[in-house]
Amino acid sequence: QVQLVESGGGLVQPGGSLRLSCSASGSIFSISAMGWYRQAPGKQRELVATITSGGGTNYADTVKGRFTISRDNAKNTVYLQMSSLKAEDTAVYYCYVDRSTRRFWGQGTQVTISS
Repeated sequence: QVQLVESGGGLVQPGGSLRLSCSASGSIFSISAMGWYRQAPGKQRELVATITSGGGTNYADTVKGRFTISRDNAKNTVYLQMSSLKAEDTAVYYCYVDRSTRRFWGQGTQVTISS
């Protein structure tokens, strides 16, 4: 099993920034991709960003140029730097890691963009 602990969510004004972190522990050998999804009230969970073990990244069109995903393999941690935040970025953000054929999820962290 892999356990994921997220941190960094909160309330921020439009135009502000937040940095989310997600640390993995447990059976963390052979972790490949890591990433973030989000789910807003009444909407389906959507992919925000992914990063491969080699550092390749992919972003949803809605966050390109504003969000940056990164990972520290030594710490088994994935980050999501979010800038120029908008009200529509309000959601619960979930991190995930892929290990072999399985995907493990974090518990989610609330991000609220409001003035």
